[in-house]
Amino acid sequence: MTRPAHRDPFIRNAREAEIAARSERLASVFAERASKHDLEGSFPFDNFEDLKQSGYLKLTVPRAHGGEEASAYELVLAQDHLARGDGSTALAVGWHIHLIMQHRLSGAWPERLYAKLCEDVVRDGALINELASEPATGSPTRGGRPTTTASRTEGGWRINGRKTFSTLSPILKQFVVTAGIDGSDKVGSFLVRSGPGVTVEETWNTLGMRATGSHDVHLQDVFVPDEDTIRGLEQPAVPSAPVPTEATMLHIPACYIGIAHGARDFALEFARRHQPNSLTVPIAELPNIKRQLGLIEADLISARSYLYQTADRWDREPDNRAALKSELGLAKYIATNAALRIVDQAMRIVGGLSLSRSLPLERMYRDVRAGLHNPPMDDIVLTNLANRAIVEAE
Repeated sequence: MTRPAHRDPFIRNAREAEIAARSERLASVFAERASKHDLEGSFPFDNFEDLKQSGYLKLTVPRAHGGEEASAYELVLAQDHLARGDGSTALAVGWHIHLIMQHRLSGAWPERLYAKLCEDVVRDGALINELASEPATGSPTRGGRPTTTASRTEGGWRINGRKTFSTLSPILKQFVVTAGIDGSDKVGSFLVRSGPGVTVEETWNTLGMRATGSHDVHLQDVFVPDEDTIRGLEQPAVPSAPVPTEATMLHIPACYIGIAHGARDFALEFARRHQPNSLTVPIAELPNIKRQLGLIEADLISARSYLYQTADRWDREPDNRAALKSELGLAKYIATNAALRIVDQAMRIVGGLSLSRSLPLERMYRDVRAGLHNPPMDDIVLTNLANRAIVEAE
């Protein structure tokens, strides 16, 4: 199902080859388990133990704290190859490595708190995610104020509320919660640890990405001490000059193009070997199948080229990062929509067998649909591009 890492034209050096090879090894193992976890909607604890043992969880942790300090390009490479085995696992762990890298770049966390988190990741394989989505607000990228509340109490805060789409919730021992601060128009950010008042309600039963463990998390009078406050009353609600960190979100398009790459590899291998008794050659030799394979290659090469080019520019042009925001959104738009077309073409090549749960294509088909609902959404990307064009034309 997966293509050998050394043949990837986007691998430029020995370090990148090692990153891709590790992802390939993990992907091969995860592919064997993916169907079971998808069918059951179960969380892949076994996969995350493998991720921990391989060192993948410290991919974006700073070197100063014992991590690999991956660049945006290396993050994309790792996720692209990992998702070829199991999209749910890749997307779920993507939020972890994204958040670690985001705060490495922004410095938004208190240094002591961030250093302790990194230590936990490197030493114990701890995981982290930010729980921001809520039933009343929809995607946090749309700007809704959280209905989860933080109330001041002696020595800290009391948090009450409910979070949805809480990816990794079955395995998280600590997580970030956004909450509206009582008596203020500010939104705070708090590091919450599993314990009294924290309940995971297993609500995640979806069409695709069924094994991400994105359940609801309820918080009832959860105490967060002052030392675990990331952003409280004393910090501005919106930094005057935020540090650009949007490239960390490239873990999303990398995941979906990785799923599509896995579908492409499966369909290609099928076409090379499948020979109905009505033919004297495998179906890969038929003109209509070659055309479909060609359409897949055109989409895959184009999407990967733009995705990797954008990540590379972001790494190489630190003074231009704020201006690259539209390109980052476009990379996600191109990759996720190309992924939809690639998996569709792969299923057309394989034919009716592609609908069988004994093959991975029907799972991949469902999984890539989720990309449309991960940020940034298509309408926001297109609006941003249009607004930029209008401004540039003035």
